[in-house]
Amino acid sequence: MASIPVNTGENFGPGQDNGSGNDNGNGRFVRVIVADEQAIFRAGLRKIFALEDDIRVVGQAETLAQAQSAVKKFSSDVVIFEAALAPNPVEAVADLLRQNPGVRFVVVTPGADEELTLDLFRRGAHGIVSREVEPELLVECLRKVAAGETWLDSQATRWVMEAYRNQNARPTGAKPKVQLTPKETLIVSCVTQGMKNKEIALRVGTTEQVVKNYLRKVYDKLGVADRLELALYCLNHHVVDNTKVPPLPVSAANNPAAMAAAAGASGPSAVSTSIPVSVPGADNPDKVS
Repeated sequence: MASIPVNTGENFGPGQDNGSGNDNGNGRFVRVIVADEQAIFRAGLRKIFALEDDIRVVGQAETLAQAQSAVKKFSSDVVIFEAALAPNPVEAVADLLRQNPGVRFVVVTPGADEELTLDLFRRGAHGIVSREVEPELLVECLRKVAAGETWLDSQATRWVMEAYRNQNARPTGAKPKVQLTPKETLIVSCVTQGMKNKEIALRVGTTEQVVKNYLRKVYDKLGVADRLELALYCLNHHVVDNTKVPPLPVSAANNPAAMAAAAGASGPSAVSTSIPVSVPGADNPDKVS
């Protein structure tokens, strides 16, 4: 990342903040742990993030062991994890995710690598970027991932979609033994149409927190890691075929704010432009194009 400024002086452990999640009353910020074996890279990232009011480095690590310790010790939202820290980065990330389910991981790869990208995505990485990523895109990536979205660049998105198409072209296997409840199926159907939790809650008559709870249960049942993986799984296995999504209630339909939240949500279940994935450089970075 040639454009990242350099400063080699640093101390391991806490970074720019104590990890409390408070930025002196100006609102919540994204708490980041930087795990990378190169001091020059870590220093460059710290300088970049120091320019952002909503991002704080709360911990640093230069080895896998230090990264594991830092994630346990410091309260963080996102970990920037260099793939080269582990002999098997896919398993390392999967283990960290199992041990720290509330933390989201952005993996930095040495370059474009289709197999590594697909393996990391399948095992739950929330964002995957090349070491040559531009600073402004990395900042945007952190914000999107912290907000609950998945970040892939355009090349990685093509690899994921092609892998899905190839899988879908094979003879469909037996229907999964794990069955979803009617409420879970309804919520999953909304997810496959690109709806966010607020709108799903309006349509099924519940709260956003209840929707989140249902989705966590579905993730565990089906062995998926995020909304895109859930949508691809359900579409491939015809889990939500013929499931009708209820319309917005009349009270919400007459409310401009609710209507804005619902805009563009209806349509047939498909791997469409509405499945939330951030693709840098696209006209709409929140959609798969």
